[in-house]
Amino acid sequence: MTTTLTLTDQDQHTLRLAGWGAVSLMSAAGAAGSAHKAGTDGSIALTSATGLVGHVLAKAPKGVKYGRTVATLADQVLPALTASMSLLRRQAPEEAGNFRRTVLVAVEAASRSQQGPTSPVMADMAAKITEALDAA
Repeated sequence: MTTTLTLTDQDQHTLRLAGWGAVSLMSAAGAAGSAHKAGTDGSIALTSATGLVGHVLAKAPKGVKYGRTVATLADQVLPALTASMSLLRRQAPEEAGNFRRTVLVAVEAASRSQQGPTSPVMADMAAKITEALDAA
């Protein structure tokens, strides 16, 4: 059964900021040579999502100013991840799981973009993203 849910423009922006921002965080945490590949692989995972989440994440957020540091980016993205999970758990619980899985697949895809084992920096960023998803 499919739930028909209409999200406000702000709700959609929050979901997009969270999903695409998580990929940006992983890209920023990657090695210089793998940052572009991490972003590409993570983006493919987001645009491969299905359901309501897939429709929302099909577009990157517009007008987002990520700032000059990873810390500035994290200050926006990590709370958006938590807010997205709270929103979806409240309005469409089946989509909350879909969103969480989609973001974690994107994080894993970004992590695998580098040669060899995942770097400690990328592993730490993935843990922070997972914690933010589970904080709701």
